[in-house]
Amino acid sequence: DERGGGDVEGRNWSAGEKCNGFFFFKQKTAYEIKECDWSSDVCSSDLEEFDFTVEKETSDGGELFSFEATAEDIENAVPRAPVVTVMGHVDHGKTSILDYIRNENVVAGESGGITQHIGAYKVETDSDTTITFIDTPGHEAFTAMRARGAQVTDIVVLVVAADDAVMPQTIEAIDHAKAAGAPLVVAINKIDKPGIDIDRVKRQLADHNVLVEDWGGKVQSIPTSAKNGDGIDDLLSAILLEAEMLELKANRDCLAKGTVIDSRLDKGYGPVATVLIQKGTLNIGEPFLCNNYPGKVRAIMNERGLRIKKAYPSDAVQILGFEKVAQAADVFVTIKNERDLKRIASERQRRRREIEQKKIVAYTLDSMSLMIKEGSMKELPIIIKGDVDGSIEALSETLLKLNTGEVGINVIHKSVGMVSESDVLLAEASKAVIVGFNVQVGSNAKLQAKRTGVEIRSYKIIYKAVEEIKLALEGLLEPELKEEIVGKAIVLTQFKIPKIGFIAGAKVEEGIITRNAIARLIRDDEVLYDKQAITSLKRFKDDAKEIKEGLECGIGLEGVKKYIENDII
Repeated sequence: DERGGGDVEGRNWSAGEKCNGFFFFKQKTAYEIKECDWSSDVCSSDLEEFDFTVEKETSDGGELFSFEATAEDIENAVPRAPVVTVMGHVDHGKTSILDYIRNENVVAGESGGITQHIGAYKVETDSDTTITFIDTPGHEAFTAMRARGAQVTDIVVLVVAADDAVMPQTIEAIDHAKAAGAPLVVAINKIDKPGIDIDRVKRQLADHNVLVEDWGGKVQSIPTSAKNGDGIDDLLSAILLEAEMLELKANRDCLAKGTVIDSRLDKGYGPVATVLIQKGTLNIGEPFLCNNYPGKVRAIMNERGLRIKKAYPSDAVQILGFEKVAQAADVFVTIKNERDLKRIASERQRRRREIEQKKIVAYTLDSMSLMIKEGSMKELPIIIKGDVDGSIEALSETLLKLNTGEVGINVIHKSVGMVSESDVLLAEASKAVIVGFNVQVGSNAKLQAKRTGVEIRSYKIIYKAVEEIKLALEGLLEPELKEEIVGKAIVLTQFKIPKIGFIAGAKVEEGIITRNAIARLIRDDEVLYDKQAITSLKRFKDDAKEIKEGLECGIGLEGVKKYIENDII
């Protein structure tokens, strides 16, 4: 019973009803179990006397970690604030823009004025709406989260300095945002500096397939100055417009679910994690599961360190009460029952140990070729790294010419320089293969690739790279069935031959009838038999390999027992 033991008297259990980890599948008459210890085998043996089937519940709570919207979620969905990730090249003013919006100088506290951690901030706009900003240390953290399956970002703001234009990390940020499928808003920053050229920035963005609205594209671009605040209101309006188009909603009336954005070990508080709540309402005192470890919400704090009582969807809050320091992209879920929490946590930890002992699934060119051959993939994602820009362009253009209607190559990122950790992270997140042309592979990148199962292929000759990828792509193509009519015969009469059966006496009207061909029988413009093997082909009484046009012959088709004059074979 619900009290965890005691008497169970005179109760008819319906099929599938659950009681303390046991399922009762058979409906029976009233029964009695006195002082039952549910955790021991005594209970199951007692129940078997009453013809009950007992099964121990073994769920690892996988369904708890799903962000799929249920019917209840859709019914109770209410609008939520957009979650915006700010990305761009180092020192282009990502954090400075956020500082102006928040009226608080964070950069001064960071080492060397560069963001070392992921900051998450909730900002209220003049129109009484809220936006949650995630400030990333470059794009690596963003991609590392995506590599672990966390899709927390609704909109990406790409910050480009007007005096510096598009830089390597800007290009990488564009590729990462595209791979994540998030809408882009461009903030052209530092417009207060003398001698800037905004059109140059837009031109360079267009070169990387980011067409701004002024140039006939769909991407909003806002000139901003983090120093004096020019264009910041327009930037917020652009974000809200994108959010309006996305129609973002979430259910508040359920158990809280979210994703860990950042975590640390605090001297006073112990393990602390910044969690973005994506669904439900989080309250103090609720038991939770983060990845495989249980915990209890001791306190909830906002980004300014002030304690709050509740957190709603799109809120990024700091949570105290973790057993271990969580990892970025770990899923955080609250659970009603503490007893269920311990059972699920121990089951997940056991399964995790088993998984870690198994080998990583590698995304190699060969394995991907097989996957697309089986129909589970329709494109081959590739990252190209080369020694000079000309070689990269030549290689990518040659590879893109290999695309067909069925399968194709998707070059998700290309740049000059050695293969770095960042490339491996992007390849892991996008399940891509890295093609290096006349470049070295960094030692850290090699280790990362080995750990994550990413394949790095190095080439010195361009046609070798194209040839291998073409072969892989051909492995991906489904076989094309082509029908070619090699011969046509008209039936004149039929013969019955002992031990063989009925044979059509026919005259070849077109082409050649060959013994190894596949035939169909047509009568009155209707196909009676299709894809039949030719079992017998004779010219007079002799077996023949082929019969040419104008000659008469005897043809036997597998499974056909009757031929009529003017049938066509």
